[in-house]
Amino acid sequence: MSINTAELFELLFDKNNNTAYKALQELRKLSETSDSVYHYMDKFFDMLDNDNSCVRTRGLTLIACNSKWDKDNKVDEIIDKYLKHITDVKPITARQCIKLLPVIAENKPEFKDDIVSALKKADISFYAGSMQPLVYKDIQMSLKEIQKL
Repeated sequence: MSINTAELFELLFDKNNNTAYKALQELRKLSETSDSVYHYMDKFFDMLDNDNSCVRTRGLTLIACNSKWDKDNKVDEIIDKYLKHITDVKPITARQCIKLLPVIAENKPEFKDDIVSALKKADISFYAGSMQPLVYKDIQMSLKEIQKL
């Protein structure tokens, strides 16, 4: 059974996280080779405001994966909002955001300085003690990756 992009997008909001994750993986795979998923960019932006951190993470992921197709410069309009998720209330979402930033820096080099600045200024002191070193390490790894670009 073949499933289309519109159906995959709807599955991103499925109550079953396994189903939603599989849809995310399929959309990521499609995004590697074609701009067919890029048409949902505005909807991915809307996902950044979702109350569910898993949905926010999926939105962050698909924005990064599709930034290479961004001929309409849509990412330009939301880059500040995207960077706010470096310190998302949920550390798991923040970590995913941080790990995705080198992808955006590579695909949209005009944001490299903004991304580096946001990573360096990120105040992660409000995370639980056990999460702080993990988030800090993610920031350092992303900064290192971005410096190589």
